[in-house]
Amino acid sequence: MPNMSKTKNPMPHQEASVRRNNFLEVATGYTAEIAIDEAQRCLNCKNKPCVNSCPVHIDIPSFLCRAAEGDFEGAYAVIAASSSLPAVCGRVCPQETQCESTCTRGIKGEAVAIGRVERFVADYHNENSTAAPSPVQPSGHRVAIVGSGPAGLTCAGDLARLGYSVTVFEALHVAGGVLVYGIPEFRLPKSIVSREIDSLKAMGVTIETNSVVGRIASIDELFEEGFEAVFIGSGAGLPRFMNIPGENLNGVSSANEFLTRINLMKAYQEGSSTPVMHPKKVAVVGGGNVAMDAARCALRLGAEEVSIVYRRGEEELPARAEEIAHAREEGVVFRLLCNPVEILGNEKGEVTGMKCIKMGLGEPDASGRRRPIEIEGSEFVLELDCVIMAIGTSPNPLIKNTTAGLDVTRHGGIVTDEGGATTREGVFAGGDAVTGAATVILAMGAGKTAAKSIDEYIKSKAN
Repeated sequence: MPNMSKTKNPMPHQEASVRRNNFLEVATGYTAEIAIDEAQRCLNCKNKPCVNSCPVHIDIPSFLCRAAEGDFEGAYAVIAASSSLPAVCGRVCPQETQCESTCTRGIKGEAVAIGRVERFVADYHNENSTAAPSPVQPSGHRVAIVGSGPAGLTCAGDLARLGYSVTVFEALHVAGGVLVYGIPEFRLPKSIVSREIDSLKAMGVTIETNSVVGRIASIDELFEEGFEAVFIGSGAGLPRFMNIPGENLNGVSSANEFLTRINLMKAYQEGSSTPVMHPKKVAVVGGGNVAMDAARCALRLGAEEVSIVYRRGEEELPARAEEIAHAREEGVVFRLLCNPVEILGNEKGEVTGMKCIKMGLGEPDASGRRRPIEIEGSEFVLELDCVIMAIGTSPNPLIKNTTAGLDVTRHGGIVTDEGGATTREGVFAGGDAVTGAATVILAMGAGKTAAKSIDEYIKSKAN
């Protein structure tokens, strides 16, 4: 019988006063009892609206039904049939705007906490299962994947299940893409990412790190080596800046650089060989999840004051509500409706402050959010020693600049059709390399779509 509680079980977590001083995971996870109780809130709807709202189309009612019975391995099997990264998605997927947004229980109460149960099920499997995935009978066909982020890993996993010999080329020395360099340890422990990648390797996926496609080998050379198709999932790692005076001062960095030093290189650990600034007064420019991550990392480095500077208002903040709430609880100051116009420095070239202007909101723009408008004569100065720009990223131009026949948009995104096929035969793409910076689960959905198209393409060539 369903649990008819109108509210979801809260997620246990570290207290704000404690967690702001460490990099341990904030949310500590459901217990088995809580997971069962929450899964029992699912009504097992016949039309399954949550499935259609999931970019990788997990059979959510089926996995919740098994979890509700305490069959956690059965629940994991359902999730793993559609997702290559269950423990990752259970932590960073914005379920509130996807599967949970269409949950029937949300009509007269709170939606089922689908993501929280998914996280528990994945963690349970990782902690208790000793059986490694078995490689599928090889089909004899080879596919190259450029980038080991969520799009590339998903595409690799789906193709491996179909028997393809898959090689993933990763530019960095560690696989995982944005999962390892962009998302902090306190939101996504890197041991979780490593475990998910190990599962793909057990399926037969080969991962070559320190391999920059476009430098050590071109797309053309990958085909010459015998790969029959190439998937580009190289992400969007090129940071954007505002092009305002003072951006070249010492103490100004992109969120990408700041987070990479902390997350990938562990610069927060004592004795780390990678330096990172330990600022006292920080402004993070932007209002998305990356901005929240950067602000919360700055606090954990010992900053006395950290501000989010965002040109729109509370309702327009694009970050997840949970991340905004956690940032506030930890002491991040939100300076909304203001925008930087100049970064100030001293004679040594160091940041001393940031001149901002107050903003009002006009009519909605093309994104549907109200357009910010400067309020004349409202300038003020924030005293700072560090500015972190978190206003978005663009696809790295290396692939497009070294690959003939590959059309891109004016923003640098690779042009594809609905199936992920590019304008170059045999080359497919997906994730942030196509759309620009987006969510992990949308990148995974693109990788899944492309894997299906690659399978169809190679089979058509073989016939």
